[in-house]
Amino acid sequence: MADAELHQELARLVGALAEHARAEVLRGEQWAVAGAVTGRGPALRAGTRGPAARGGAGPSGAAARPPSADASPARAADGAPRADAAPTARPERGVSQAALLAVREALGDCQRCGLHAERKQIVFGVGSAQAELMFVGEAPGRDEDLQGEPFVGKAGQLLTRMIEAMGLRRDEVYICNIIKCRPPNNRDPEPDEVASCEPFLRQQIEAIAPRLIVALGNFAARTLLRSELGITRLRGAFHRYQGIPLMPTFHPAYLLRNPEAKRPAWSDLQAVMAEMDRLGLPRRREGVDPV
Repeated sequence: MADAELHQELARLVGALAEHARAEVLRGEQWAVAGAVTGRGPALRAGTRGPAARGGAGPSGAAARPPSADASPARAADGAPRADAAPTARPERGVSQAALLAVREALGDCQRCGLHAERKQIVFGVGSAQAELMFVGEAPGRDEDLQGEPFVGKAGQLLTRMIEAMGLRRDEVYICNIIKCRPPNNRDPEPDEVASCEPFLRQQIEAIAPRLIVALGNFAARTLLRSELGITRLRGAFHRYQGIPLMPTFHPAYLLRNPEAKRPAWSDLQAVMAEMDRLGLPRRREGVDPV
């Protein structure tokens, strides 16, 4: 199946399941409201997260982009989402999880590229389907391949500390990789491997609809932004992916090898925290500098 056809089929499956989940959510809310009146069921909790459109404005100091970026079509001619497309409304409560499950089911026991031959497990992603903040790395390593969860080795432990220093828990964000299977000897992914995996990453992002994305490392940043620039040129400023503010920063594995880079990486995360606060996104303020 061609890439465009694969993405269209994924979009159809996710859309169908999301519509079903949306109907279920609506029925549940109607029952809850009726229960609050009749006393036969629980009332809706105050502050329950419902549909809400994103604000159109990006972070102040965002990296330069073409003036027509927000006015450009949401999808390219081949049906794939444009990297500079305008953001969509956040999904209703419950719909994100259903849509994410649909993406995982569509991925299946993937054998779309040669990486399946040596992998132990597919490493899909972990965290909240309602996450406001999403971290995207490169590919699974040995520990991730064994456990089936992204960022669980030493680099993952550092990432967890970074997330906690931001006033968040690991289960409050969403973490995934560009590639879902471990490349042999942790080599860089090949173009055909990226082409096979990226449609599923796009669908993950569409299902979760995060308000902010952090791209971890050179490969993730260049892939998401379609840029030839390296991470040292890209980091330190917001860019956009499908209309979502995206901050590139150093990969935790790089930080373990180059401790002197922890300070600029923390500066990048501080910019993300400032943008979260500007957008009114919840986080605890007691986070401390992890470096």
